[in-house]
This record gives sequence, C-alpha cells and structure tokens, in this order.
Amino acid sequence: MARSLDGLTFAPVADQAPGQVGTRTRFAYHEKNGGIWAEYAGGDVVRGHLVGTREGDRLDFRYVQLRTDGTTASGHCVSTVVQLPDGRVRLEETWEWESRTGAGTSVVEQVTEHAR
Repeated sequence: MARSLDGLTFAPVADQAPGQVGTRTRFAYHEKNGGIWAEYAGGDVVRGHLVGTREGDRLDFRYVQLRTDGTTASGHCVSTVVQLPDGRVRLEETWEWESRTGAGTSVVEQVTEHAR
C-alpha cells in the first residue's frame, strides 16, 4: 500500500470541462483509520468536499461542490493510489456525476511545497 494521504495536497494534471475542477484546483487530503476526506477549491470551484474510504490502494468517495456560477454538483469517484518514481503520489480517478449526467476519468498528482 502506498503511503498515507494525510496532509498531502493534490492538483489535477489537466483541465476538465468548464464548471469542474482544473489545474488551479487544490485538494487537501486527510486520512485516518481507513477513512479519507478532503477540502478543495480553485478555478471554477469555490468550495468542495469529498468523503469516503480507502482499502489498500483503492479510494471510494462521494464529492460535492459549489461553483463560481452559484450552482452545486455532486458525484461518486473511485481512485487508484499510485506511487510515482520521484516519491510523489498520483490518484487515477474514474468519476460520475450523480446530480446530473456525465462521467469521465482524471488524474491528480501530489503538489510539493516548491510547486504550490
């Protein structure tokens, strides 16, 4: 199992569609006793939260967010935790909206102190 996500900050490696997370979004992860949660904001997202579980290198969580246009959205995501050769962590995600139609994949990677 890859190291704990507690205290790590992640950012998407590419922009998604408008109104969704993008390269300016930052996720602050927490982890304890198999539970995971994060706060996120940036880009088109004013505030977002995710909460779920971790079993080995698999995350399963729900997310909800408030966007800059005043709308909200929610969905479900399953991610695989991958240890990168440089020691950072990558999350390879498969997600689907529950509040509207749409699904996709994305990748977020750990942001190091000097890259923030």
